[in-house]
Amino acid sequence: MLHSIGTVLAFAAFIAICIWAYSPSRKNEFDAAAQLPFDDDELLNESEEPKKTGYEREAP
Repeated sequence: MLHSIGTVLAFAAFIAICIWAYSPSRKNEFDAAAQLPFDDDELLNESEEPKKTGYEREAP
């Protein structure tokens, strides 16, 4: 019985998340997020040195 209740609650949570994610009010946010990989191309300049992340090794 307890497993059945857990399954029904998990399924209800899944359906609620799907409805939330695919709601029309989220479309603008998802469209902006979809363009993020392309926006970086405009910011990069080939003449600039890549930014250091702190994980690079220094030359001896």
